[in-house]
Amino acid sequence: MRSHAVTGLISVVAFLSLTACGGDDFKDTPPPQTETTSAPTTPMTPSRTEAKTAELPNLVGKGFQSAQDAAQAAGFSVLTSHDSLGRGRNQILDREWKVCFQKPKAGQHSTDTEIDLGTVKLDKTCPAKDSTEQQDAGGKMPDLAGKSVKVARQALDSSTSLEVKDASGQGRNILVESNWKVCSQDPQAGAALTGQPVTLTAVKFEESCP
Repeated sequence: MRSHAVTGLISVVAFLSLTACGGDDFKDTPPPQTETTSAPTTPMTPSRTEAKTAELPNLVGKGFQSAQDAAQAAGFSVLTSHDSLGRGRNQILDREWKVCFQKPKAGQHSTDTEIDLGTVKLDKTCPAKDSTEQQDAGGKMPDLAGKSVKVARQALDSSTSLEVKDASGQGRNILVESNWKVCSQDPQAGAALTGQPVTLTAVKFEESCP
């Protein structure tokens, strides 16, 4: 009975010894790594239609909407427009306007060329010369006579204090500025603009300046 107990005790001691000897190996063994894979990333490149050379048709004389359709059908998509009478009106209802001028002229052009169409309302006559937006006068008072009040305002620095009066003396309110033309201005054209207020008088385009 005693020999069995001694044998059992020896077995336990031997087991503990083996466990202790193998402890360091267990600690030094790195934990199994779980390999993760991800799909390769492909750089995103914006889609771009390469410009080509195409024939830009003659758009002068067409209705504004028809002119735009013709330009787009020919491959030109960068389109802009302006009021050829210099009144600064926006071409909101395309079918109420017609084309008087185009830039560039008809011919072979790159399809990424900007096509600028000078237009007037259907009931107006095309002017002899295209009137574009007022250019920066470089610190000088521009000549605003005959320009629409809207164009006159755009020609001045946005910080300018501007007063517009009815030149007819009727005291009418000037609501739609593109319908009124400048008759007189103060300061005069060419004067240095140093932040002083600007005063304009105006009448409706179908009226004559006093």
